[in-house]
Parts: sequence; structure tokens; C-alpha cells
Amino acid sequence: MLHFNIGSGFTEIPEPRELTGGHINNTYLLEAREKSAARGEQTRRFVLQKINTYVFRRPAQLMENIVRVTGYLKQRGQATLRLFPTLEGRWYYVDSDGAYWRCYNYVENTYSLQAAASPQEAFSAGKAFGDFQRMLDGFPIAGLHETIPDFHNTAKRFEALEQAIEENPAGRKAEVEKEILFSRARKEDTGKLLALLEAGQLPLRVTHNDTKLNNVLFDRDSRQPVCVVDLDTIMPGLSLYDYGDSLRFLGNAAAEDERDLRKVRFSMPLFRAYTRGYLEAAAGALTETEIRLLPFSIKLMTYECGMRFLTDYLNGDVYFRIHRPDDNLARCRTQFALVREIEGLLPEMEGFVAGLA
Repeated sequence: MLHFNIGSGFTEIPEPRELTGGHINNTYLLEAREKSAARGEQTRRFVLQKINTYVFRRPAQLMENIVRVTGYLKQRGQATLRLFPTLEGRWYYVDSDGAYWRCYNYVENTYSLQAAASPQEAFSAGKAFGDFQRMLDGFPIAGLHETIPDFHNTAKRFEALEQAIEENPAGRKAEVEKEILFSRARKEDTGKLLALLEAGQLPLRVTHNDTKLNNVLFDRDSRQPVCVVDLDTIMPGLSLYDYGDSLRFLGNAAAEDERDLRKVRFSMPLFRAYTRGYLEAAAGALTETEIRLLPFSIKLMTYECGMRFLTDYLNGDVYFRIHRPDDNLARCRTQFALVREIEGLLPEMEGFVAGLA
């Protein structure tokens, strides 16, 4: 911590404690004792992260994106994370092993959700991500880096899967023939949004690109959203990526790695509540085409995520962190089961969105 400019007056800085909830970065909580004449002795908490440079191969550009976006949000009065610079004034520290580290404030008196227990929680999450999209409308996107090229390019994700199938580096291809057939049967969906972007019918926006429910912090007292976190994948993209990925996660009644696929269901009550909150907050910043394609985006992002898990399983689990050897395969199967659910519900979902619009 001595590498970061967190202030002075600390009487005790213990070893940080690792937090194990994320798939990508190594995250640690630091609880430091501070003594001052005005406030006496108190504990201040910070979050340290070691950036996964296998996933994020342009960490300096990643940090530049985060600094610019959080600064823009603060200027517009939106709550967001606070970054602490190093003693040299940089936004990241590179250690002797070449690892990149950063330091955030710990947002006190907040909690996150792994699942929405009620439509009200879904509505609040929708408002949080809708506000995030609306507040960034007008951001000077030209200078924003694409830190993971083609991150939500579903056509490229399909190509990566086909490459993994052909090369079969982990020798697992024979285990996943059904999943491969499922992916190939929906190939035509992969280029639909990209074609509309190319034709100028969808606008390029600042997008979060990892809009899971657990990336919203809620106030413990009011139960209202405080801010959106996990900003590593902020890049130019489509608003539909964020909306669709959020409901991919929130709308699933089962865990992301559920082995019993009979438990996988898409919740229409949560879909309706989230969509109401999202459009209440963001509708003025969205085009008619974006709003019309909201339901399709849920299917597409769920399908894409399933392909990503399948690709990583075929490649030997080199991208997503796992705790059991078949985690990525279980995640893939859960996503594909959810795609089937969504396909049957699309007409109802489209009718609901049209009614709101």
C-alpha cells in the first residue's frame, strides 16, 4: 500500500485479505487503522487489485479508460469509484514481477446481489445501468480505447469457438458435441447487431460490457443503487450489449454454474421490472431501433456467453477462473439452456417492450 497515495496518519497497515468472488482479477481488501485529531482512531478500507494481464493485455489503456469515465461521471454528479494514484502520480503500480496493481476506495455501507430476490431489486438494477448509460451519453468516445478488441463481436466469438474445436488443445471436443451443434445452429444470429452498426442504424456508445447484477452496489439503509463497479471492460460498444448481458445474468433463476439444468428458467417478472427501470432511466438516450432490439439482445448475449465458456473449456480453462474442473462446461450448458428458454419467450418480451415504448 505504501506505493499508493492514500493519505497519512495510519498507525497500522496489515496484510490485505483476498476476496475470491471474481472470475478475472485478484482482489484484496485492506483494513488500515488511521488516527487523527479530528476523528480519533478509525478503520479505513481500500480495495487492491492485481490486474489479470492475460485477459487485459493493455492495462495502461484500461486504466486510462477508467480514469476518464469516472472523471466524467463525477463531473455530472454521478456516484462512482475513487481511484488512488501512486506516490509518483500514476493510476497503477507495476511491481518487480511486472504485475499491474491499482487501488480503489472501499464503498462503505453497501452490498451487492448475486440474484434478484424481487422485482423491486430488478427494477433498481435496471435504473442503475440505465442511469449509467444516460450519464455517459455525450462522452467523447473517440478517445476511448478498445482494451479487448472485439470483446462483444459475436461473430468473432463464433470464429474463436470454431478454432478451439478444430485445434482441440485440451482434448475435450468429444465431450461437447451437443454444445457444438447448438452453437452452430445459431450462427446466423452472430452478425445481426454488427450489420446494423455498420449500416449506421445502431449508434456506438460508451458501454460497461459486464453488466451483471453483482456489479451494482446498493445502499444498506435505503436499498437504492449507489454506483456501478467493475469498470475494466468499459469500451466503445452497443447499448444492447449491456442491457442483454445484464438480463442474461439477472433473468436466470439458477446459478451461473448450475449442474441441474431443470432449474434453469428465465424470469419474466424480473425481465419486466428490470426493463421498466432501465427504460425509465435511459429511454431518452436510446434510439427506437435500440429499444426494439432489447429482447433479441438478451438471447444474443446469453448465446455469446455460452460460446465463450465453451471455448474456454475446449482451450483448457485459460480465461475464466474455475474452482472445479468442469466449471466452464457447466456454465456453458446453463447459458445454452437459458437461450432455449428465451427463444420461446421472445414474442411476449417483444410485445412488452413495444408497450413500454
